[in-house]
Amino acid sequence: MNELFPIYVKLAEIQTLLVGGGPVALEKLQAIVANSPYAKVHIVAEQVDEEVRTFVDGKQTLHISERKFEDTDVEQVDLIVLATNNDTINEYIRSLASQRHILLNVADKPALCDFYLGSVVRKGNLKIGISTNGKSPTIAKRIKEFLEELLPEEIDETLELMAQLRNGLKGDFQKKIQILNAHTKEILEKKNI
Repeated sequence: MNELFPIYVKLAEIQTLLVGGGPVALEKLQAIVANSPYAKVHIVAEQVDEEVRTFVDGKQTLHISERKFEDTDVEQVDLIVLATNNDTINEYIRSLASQRHILLNVADKPALCDFYLGSVVRKGNLKIGISTNGKSPTIAKRIKEFLEELLPEEIDETLELMAQLRNGLKGDFQKKIQILNAHTKEILEKKNI
């Protein structure tokens, strides 16, 4: 049973720790920044690939510490992403995160994760998260590609118009919901969505 609760996190307002400096760390970092360009991320790794350095270069909210992980690295941290292939360090950081109630994601280790980094479809202000409950990132990626092709580029324009309508509505909450639902249904039917 999939008991995951989807949320969207304002990564620019919290501190994220990324442990690892190789290709998997780069993939996680790119996903974070693609979805939250001003995410505050501290990268800690004994060895940092040149591609990671290049990606971080010039980004004010991303910082690298090229050294071994230290217990103090979890201080003032709200979220941790592990991209190491070291099971011992992963388990150790998992223990520290649990003690401090910090949410943790461990690349390719669903059993150690408090949350998963799903595939994301973005069309302007529309963002759709896709999760397979950690079972198959490949299927999530294929569904993402399908939805990216399916959703029209004009969807963001539609969202802007809906926001204007919503902000201009008067009356009680139930009446506003009825008007918005009817209008949304009409728009989506016209666009064959």
